[in-house]
Amino acid sequence: MHGKHLYEYALIRVLPILEREEFLNVGVIVFSKRTGFIGVRVALNEKRLSAFSNDLDLDLVRENLRSFVRIAEGAADGGPIAQLEPAERFRWLTAVRSTAIQTSRPHAGLCDDLEGTTERLFRELVL
Repeated sequence: MHGKHLYEYALIRVLPILEREEFLNVGVIVFSKRTGFIGVRVALNEKRLSAFSNDLDLDLVRENLRSFVRIAEGAADGGPIAQLEPAERFRWLTAVRSTAIQTSRPHAGLCDDLEGTTERLFRELVL
């Protein structure tokens, strides 16, 4: 993909105890409407997450993150939301919700390389 791309990104967060509103960034999702690009990267640092709460069901968190990725990527086994157009999937994934896995509000940017930007944001904001 050549030229400048307008994109949006949101951080994927795990909130072990919703009432405390503390979170750990575990991923990033990047979307470009013009190209239909959705890039998603996740990494669950279980040791850091356990510092928030020992009662968290890590198997459930891992499964929910896998579902998030399948939806973002439009996987055949991602359910009906995964079959929507990229813009609809991104909006659904970044909608405000009150669950243990949430996203930040979307932020905008401009880049030459959407894949490279996804990796850079992942390294800088998650890892």
